[in-house]
Amino acid sequence: MQDKYLGLTPPMGWNSWNTFTWNINEALIRETADAMVSSGLKDAGYQYVVIDDCWSLKQRDQNGCLVADPEKFPNGMKAVADYVHSKGLKFGMYSCDGTHTCAGYPGSFEHEFQDAETFASWGVDYLKYDNCYKPRHMEGEMLYKRMSLALRNCGRDILFSACNWGADGVHGWIQGSGAQLFRSTGDIQDNWESIKNLALSQMDKMAYSGPYCHNDIDMLVVGMHGGSNNEFIGTLGGCTDEEYRTHFSLWAIMNSPLMIGCDIRSMSSITRETLTNPDIIAINQDMECRGPYVVPGNDPAAMMSLVKPMGDGSLAIGMFNLGDKKGELSLQFWDMGIPAAAGMGLELYDCWARKTEGVFDQRYAAQIEPHGCRMFRAKLVKVR
Repeated sequence: MQDKYLGLTPPMGWNSWNTFTWNINEALIRETADAMVSSGLKDAGYQYVVIDDCWSLKQRDQNGCLVADPEKFPNGMKAVADYVHSKGLKFGMYSCDGTHTCAGYPGSFEHEFQDAETFASWGVDYLKYDNCYKPRHMEGEMLYKRMSLALRNCGRDILFSACNWGADGVHGWIQGSGAQLFRSTGDIQDNWESIKNLALSQMDKMAYSGPYCHNDIDMLVVGMHGGSNNEFIGTLGGCTDEEYRTHFSLWAIMNSPLMIGCDIRSMSSITRETLTNPDIIAINQDMECRGPYVVPGNDPAAMMSLVKPMGDGSLAIGMFNLGDKKGELSLQFWDMGIPAAAGMGLELYDCWARKTEGVFDQRYAAQIEPHGCRMFRAKLVKVR
């Protein structure tokens, strides 16, 4: 690997699966790359345009190589990659550690080194590596180590996204595999219950994430509004813009990759504002990548604060109401290591209102709407 910063912070980009699943083609990818630039997403830090499952033929060629579906991608994958690169973006693709992908296309099992060389020859910068149709008696740990080694020796820097759904005790061995990402959950759906349940499932896993190896809570559904062509993903028909904002805030402060799943060619101005908020993105992209800790509220199952130490000495604070009723959440500064005797308080900058809230001593309390949040950047200040 030549890029010593590859995977240092959680990657940002777009993936085709959540909205389009099997209905992908060259025109879609080109138009998405165009939209990434024209919408301001590229300037906000989004880099990767990633094609998910269903891109290949159902059989390898006579030499055992993967072949792009000529009806979907008539000019081949290198031409698609070249177009994405011409926009100043990076190109990603998908494979699987099993004999077949989740949609039944050829997987990379026992073709890892051959496929890594193929991806490198096409100009691939990112590989999402799924976990379907894995031979029953093969350990996932070995299969992910195998592909990681192949990618690291293919002659090109390719970020490795290990999508094994949190199986095989992945938190215990993924750092040693060489992967830059590891999926720690099942698939997300475009509804509030899915967002809430995925976030809650990772509250005890945040310490396993760090620079160069990030806990992936799955792709974003921000702005989809029930727009998936897949019934599983689109069950219950989407979220409100407020719920999407809470979703984005959770993923950002929990250091998950920010991989957009909506159709960015037609996203609303509210969706664009959510996805490009520079203060929320800065929390996600802090170079120290420290996992947040939890400060429970009076109703720990519904209300909590997440506190993330930032590289500049400040704190990122997310206050979340995951419940169905409006409520007050009080954050005691003592719980963040600020005793009253120190004479120190916090100056709170509201990341969504994009203005300073004020200076507070000993605690801060907020009324938070159901499924809502407050996001702050807090600076330690002398109050007496």
